[in-house]
Amino acid sequence: MNALNIKRGASSHSAYDLRDPNAPVIESHTLAVIVENEPGVLARVIGLFSGRGYNIDSLTVAETDHAGHRSRITVVTRGTPAVIEQIKNQLGRMVPVYEVHDLTVEGPAVQRELALLKVAGKGDARIEALRLAEIFRANVVDSTLESFVFEMTGTPEKIDAFADLMRPLGLKDIARTGVAALPRGV
Repeated sequence: MNALNIKRGASSHSAYDLRDPNAPVIESHTLAVIVENEPGVLARVIGLFSGRGYNIDSLTVAETDHAGHRSRITVVTRGTPAVIEQIKNQLGRMVPVYEVHDLTVEGPAVQRELALLKVAGKGDARIEALRLAEIFRANVVDSTLESFVFEMTGTPEKIDAFADLMRPLGLKDIARTGVAALPRGV
């Protein structure tokens, strides 16, 4: 197996692997961007992504230093390694940006997301939804005779898995906050 196929998790000997071996590898990266907390900064940062056709999978922003007037923008984006480097370099050159951290390559990081999921159902579907919520540690934050609203915190993958299980049980709506992330350790 060559390094490219190992990275993609495919065997170079499989007759069923129809992917182009020369296609670029697309990676997901979580970027933490410390910016000046002033009007228009978020629009400028997002403009960098939209102006160059980069996709944003998740975006969160909040003031983190009131006295220093700084905010933290956490962006999850995808691209080839060259595109990710280009994004980081372009963000770093922006005037209101103080720091750019690629949490994906800087070491282990903790990532969490909050989601609210509305599930409608009766009878066995309702019982199954409650059973799965308990397994996933989702809390019931609203209940009617015909629906629940579950609150769940976890990794994006955990929330995706819970939502996938709730779909056949009557998932009607979902609201997600986007990823909040910090590096582990000191």
